Amino acid sequence: MTAITDGVSTSRATTGRPRLRTKAGVGPLALLGVVPFFLFALLFLIGPTLYLILGAFQNPAGEWTLANIGALFQPQIMAAYSISIRVSLASAALGTLIGFALAYAIVHGGLPGFIRSGVVTFSGVASNFAGIPLAFAFIATLGRIGLVTWFLRDAFGIDLYRLGFNLLSFWGLTITYLYFQIPLMVLIITPALDGLKREWREAASILGATRWQYWRMVALPVLFPSLMGCFLLLFANAFGAIATAYALTGSSLNIVPILLYAQIRGDVLYNPNLGYALAVGMIAITGLSNILYIVLRSRSERWLR
Repeated sequence: MTAITDGVSTSRATTGRPRLRTKAGVGPLALLGVVPFFLFALLFLIGPTLYLILGAFQNPAGEWTLANIGALFQPQIMAAYSISIRVSLASAALGTLIGFALAYAIVHGGLPGFIRSGVVTFSGVASNFAGIPLAFAFIATLGRIGLVTWFLRDAFGIDLYRLGFNLLSFWGLTITYLYFQIPLMVLIITPALDGLKREWREAASILGATRWQYWRMVALPVLFPSLMGCFLLLFANAFGAIATAYALTGSSLNIVPILLYAQIRGDVLYNPNLGYALAVGMIAITGLSNILYIVLRSRSERWLR
């Protein structure tokens, strides 16, 4: 007996079961469902990006010029890019290491299940906690009269600020960024750790490999693209942050987002077109980081499927 399914004939007598149906074409309703996404991307991503790029090559009179791009190489602006890159690299590196250790503990550390669910839930909240509330929280905790600063001085005689620590500095901003960098790393790397197959560990043990050899020769090479991708994503996340840095340090730490804000909204350094050029430079750096992240993530997914 021959059955007809979606225009494809299948023989039940010869195969014992009908073949799979051919994939149906994409209907107009399915396309309609993604229209809000593309509209959102056009209005809030593609449109503003094109506006910034055009503005970077114009002067206040609307004339085309390369002066704004050339101004990016001024010592002050180059120093701002240098500080921003160093803060982003430091927070991304520390966030990757600490977040990976924490994710490993909750996935392969044999901890109770409620600890993992609690850590993941907190990470989902903390990774989005930034801006003025986060800056105030760290000022109240590690400021000159903060709770932790006061406790260490009165209980142990340790004065963090006499030892050289300053919250309104490079390391102060880096530590503040770690509050949302570490949870973000936990959320991103946990699925990759879940993807490590138990068979790989068992095969390594049968062949006489120690735990360290398994991680050095099997697990870490498989996870390396994911780790590097997470590092690049954390770098881009820190490089584009402005609200936390501005609320915490004001103008005392000259990073690119604060300098950009001063050029667009300030009274002294007001030069919107130079601000557009600064934004284009940031887009180029973060865009490159995200492209490399996508490439590395696709490589890691080949192993972790």
